[in-house]
This record gives sequence, structure tokens and C-alpha cells, in this order.
Amino acid sequence: MERNKMKHYKSIIFDLDGVICHTDHYHYLAWKMLADELGIQFHEQMNHLLRGVSRLESLEIILQHNQKQVASEEKQSLLTKKNELYVEFLEQLNPADLSQDVLNTLYALRDKGIRLAIGSSSRNANYILAQLGITYLFEVVSSGENITKSKPDPQVFQYAADRLGLTPQECLVVEDAQAGIDAAYRGGFDSAGIGDIKSYERVTYALETFGDLLKYV
Repeated sequence: MERNKMKHYKSIIFDLDGVICHTDHYHYLAWKMLADELGIQFHEQMNHLLRGVSRLESLEIILQHNQKQVASEEKQSLLTKKNELYVEFLEQLNPADLSQDVLNTLYALRDKGIRLAIGSSSRNANYILAQLGITYLFEVVSSGENITKSKPDPQVFQYAADRLGLTPQECLVVEDAQAGIDAAYRGGFDSAGIGDIKSYERVTYALETFGDLLKYV
């Protein structure tokens, strides 16, 4: 629920997939190819359940929905294969895939003195930022490379805030998935929800567009 009195945030911590850019389709294609090889079902509705969770948890969800069990060693092999497929798709990503609204808003936030950070469960966060050509805009990248607990655990946002030398109350989290909003809530962060999640009860500010962020800082 939006609050009447806006806070002065010193930093904004962004989720990556579905917020800064949209690589969900690449995730879907990679999981779909893997599922086809295993002879199990995978579809768009199932893909929606994987938003904001780790690669291992995503695999567990897919296997559970298909009532299929695999050995731990095979799981690691499958996870490696999925990531290799996904990274191949990411090679297509380039600065033209970044919307002008996102880019303009990020510049405007920096002009206001807002420190920008990434809080993503993805281990490919740095690669994606490099492909988009916007690594330089973010002071801190908290990702699957430097955390041990995925959302809805708040660790990914806490790590970013710690690296910035700020408290959760001084940071605003921007998310498009319930797991991310729950992580922000559990960590004591206010949140801005964009996309389908904007009406979720734990969202502090609902964003119709990415540029709406400028209303709240």
C-alpha cells in the first residue's frame, strides 16, 4: 500500500530479470529444451512459478510437477546444462534490448544522487549487465555469485545494502515477483512492485511504468 509521506531513499536496489530487462523467455526456452530431453512436461504456466527463485529450486519445482526423481549427481549435470543453454541465448542480448524508459530513469535517478544496485538471484547478472552495456550504472551487484540463500530470503538485498553502507530503511527494492517482494518485506525494505505483482499487499509502491519510480524518490 502506498504511503502518504514519501521517504528519502539513498539507494534503489533492482531485481534484474523482469525489471531492468526481460530474459524470462530465454529461461523458458532453456528449461523447455532440458525438459524435452528428459521427456517431461514444461510449459509457460510452470515457468511463471520459477520467477525469482534459484536454479536448483526451479529444477526441483519442475521435477515435482512431473513426479520425477533424479539423483543428486544428475541434478548438478542438469543444472549445468540448463545454464549453458541459457547463456547461449543470452549471447543475443544487446543494448538495443534495454528500453529507453529504463535507461532514462536510471540516468535521472543517478542525477538525483540515488545510488543504484542490483539484487538478483541470477548467477549471470554481471554478464547480462555487460551485454546490455550498463554495468557502470550500478555501484553494487548482489547476485547468485555472492549469496548463499535465494529469495524469499532477504540475503540478496541485505548484501547490497551492507556493501553500500546503508540500512534497509534507506533503500528501496524494485521487484516483479512475489518471492522478491517477500524478501524485501522480511529484510525490512520498502518495495516498489512492477508488472503483475504491483497489486500484492506487501508492495509499498505500485509502478505502472518503470519511470514511475521518479515519483517516490
